[in-house]
Amino acid sequence: MLSNYLKSAWRNLLRSKGFSLINISGLAIGMAGAIFILLWITHEISFDRFHRHSDRLYEMYGLTTVDQRLSVITLTEQALAPALKKDFPEVEGAARIANIGNFLLTAGNNRFTGIKGNFADPAFLELFDFPVLKGKELFKDLHSIIITEKLAKQLFGNEEALNKLVRVNNEAFFTVTGILKDLPANTRFDFQYLLPWKYLEKLEGATDGWMTNNISTFVLLKPHSNVQAFNAKVKDIARVYTGRPDIWTHFAFPLKQWHLYTSFENGQPTGGRIETVKLFGIIAALILLVACINFVNLSTAHSEKRAREVGIRKVAGARRSWLIIQFMTEAILSTMIAGGIALLIVQVTLPYFNTLVNADLTIPYDTPVFWISAAGFISLTALLSGAYPAFYLSAFRPAGILKGTFQQQGSAFSPRKTLVTIQFTFATVLIISTIIIKNQINYTQHRITGYAGNNLIYVNFNGDIEKNYALIKKELLNEGIATAITKTMAPVTERGSNTWALSWQGKPADFDETIALFSSDANLVKTAGLQLIAGRDINIEQYPGDSLSVLLNETAVKTMGFKDPVGQLITEPSQGRSWRVAGVVKDYVIGSPYNKIPPVVIQGPASWFGTMHIKFNNSASTAENLKKTAAIFQKYNPAYPFDYRFIDEQYAAKFSAEQRTKALAGLFAFLAILISCLGLLGLSAHMAESRMKEIGVRKILGASITDIVKLLTFHYLKLVIIAVVLAIPIAGWVMSIWLKNFAYHTNISWTVFAISGMLSLVIAILTLSFEVVKAANRLPVKSLRE
Repeated sequence: MLSNYLKSAWRNLLRSKGFSLINISGLAIGMAGAIFILLWITHEISFDRFHRHSDRLYEMYGLTTVDQRLSVITLTEQALAPALKKDFPEVEGAARIANIGNFLLTAGNNRFTGIKGNFADPAFLELFDFPVLKGKELFKDLHSIIITEKLAKQLFGNEEALNKLVRVNNEAFFTVTGILKDLPANTRFDFQYLLPWKYLEKLEGATDGWMTNNISTFVLLKPHSNVQAFNAKVKDIARVYTGRPDIWTHFAFPLKQWHLYTSFENGQPTGGRIETVKLFGIIAALILLVACINFVNLSTAHSEKRAREVGIRKVAGARRSWLIIQFMTEAILSTMIAGGIALLIVQVTLPYFNTLVNADLTIPYDTPVFWISAAGFISLTALLSGAYPAFYLSAFRPAGILKGTFQQQGSAFSPRKTLVTIQFTFATVLIISTIIIKNQINYTQHRITGYAGNNLIYVNFNGDIEKNYALIKKELLNEGIATAITKTMAPVTERGSNTWALSWQGKPADFDETIALFSSDANLVKTAGLQLIAGRDINIEQYPGDSLSVLLNETAVKTMGFKDPVGQLITEPSQGRSWRVAGVVKDYVIGSPYNKIPPVVIQGPASWFGTMHIKFNNSASTAENLKKTAAIFQKYNPAYPFDYRFIDEQYAAKFSAEQRTKALAGLFAFLAILISCLGLLGLSAHMAESRMKEIGVRKILGASITDIVKLLTFHYLKLVIIAVVLAIPIAGWVMSIWLKNFAYHTNISWTVFAISGMLSLVIAILTLSFEVVKAANRLPVKSLRE
């Protein structure tokens, strides 16, 4: 019986090749789009789930009150992990990691900087399952180093790396005691080497302090531990150890939420990547739905050709259930063919999609879960696309069909018209969304940054750069390579650090806003191109007392309530330090360009430094300036390669996530409109074919080609117009919610809706005209003869 159904289904597909091609193509494209999104979603939710104890792993976070609301601190104190292991029986293991600076790694003639590494407790590799390929005593002693396969290849080529020596930061030699498999793409960690925690203690001195949050702390709770009870017990651990009831509290944040939940509201996780995952999950479902709508529309439109078949089968004794099975078999066969084509499309184009989303996605053909999921996916698609046509076609009454009185319903609200409207509504929503995302990115990229990033580079301190800073600066200026140089705490595009501990005259008792700290030795305004609006720049060379001076940005002046800020005193009571305000600069963008500019206090050189900024002379080319600068750095810091970054490139990199969102939205908008147009193409071809005699008669009676095109296209064109009208408020509402995530965002202009609506209409007109014009040009004698 099944073989007969399959044979009939196959013959029906071959009998109407054009119809089958359009139907299967639409399904294949929709399924391919959905598969792409599902692969990406699977990748996003799989982050760090491969660890054996992922359900019991937590990261310790802090909670403090800022602006009268709870704010999350993602870094912790170095003393926390040992105290947790010692004081709480629920803790099976605890480990700390700290980022390593721009250390130089040397092996033979190979030298590398900018490679990410971490200081780590020995327990770190016991908590987390990063496969060890070689080595047993990983943190054997103070001078052990663990490296990844990739770094082993960089340092030693094809030679065996285990037990080889690596010189770190041009100082101590470390023995390679372990080689890790390269970290997978779906992990939050990105280190390529690990150094023992005890070496950090040797460099900085062992610390059990509780007042500095600068490392990450992870805990593994014992099986069946109650995390809520644990959080209640651990909450005040810092207050207990310091005896201060006014400092931050702690809580454990689960591994399964690390990647997806990065935004917090009043101490509770509220969003982050999870919002994008949900959004694209909805888009995947809607793209698949649009493809299924095509199938439904074309199948029901094709019903006249199948009506006589249904009538004869019923007269011959076929039950309705048999007909439903027959039509569902055709839907399943079409869906299976479309699924195979979709997999082929995904396989061929996956490298390009990986580049687009900056991931390493693969199709897991070797896992049973994939095939079970594929079978479920195809079954669901077949059910969505085939159920309605099967019940619709099987419901035809044989008497009316065989008498020739069968007619389709012409209701103004027929299912087919509704489905076409839904298709184009969704496609238009995606078009509008893509344009708004593009506008938002452009709006933020072209906002006034407050600094001059052109021809401005920064170099992180490493090796002898800080020691020879004065000599490097003097030579760059004397040779005319640079016009201004300054050393700072961090790149000018970033927050240096944060503080809650500053005081000033008139500070409210309940003030708890975070203040960003920065630092400079001299000429920051000139070097970075900041705009000075009051007072003067910090310049330790001309004013030695500027080691105790600060600059404020406009927001800091407003926050502190200063009417005449220059000369005001700012203190840090806990450290017994004070600074006097030397000047005020116009607000400039630091941190995320989408967030509000925070109050910034730029301290004089009493603070630590980690970066130098160099403003190149415009009289020479950038390439020439870089070449000369590299030679000077090689002279004064010969052990290290010259490693620099352009400020404007660093600023542009902050838009990478939104650029990917824009590209993805654009891609899926294209797929949605393509699938919808395939449906319109099929419907217009069917309409032209079914009304061929009418077209011939009208042409004989004097109708022009234009008249016929108008007649045949208006039926579906008015549905597209309705879809555009429906899409505008939906897209406006959705995108207004999205834009609220950014403190600095564009407004939605009416021109966005006008352009999107016109684009949808033009695409629909071109699609409809393709078959209609061809039919209108046909000779009437041929139409009437057939």
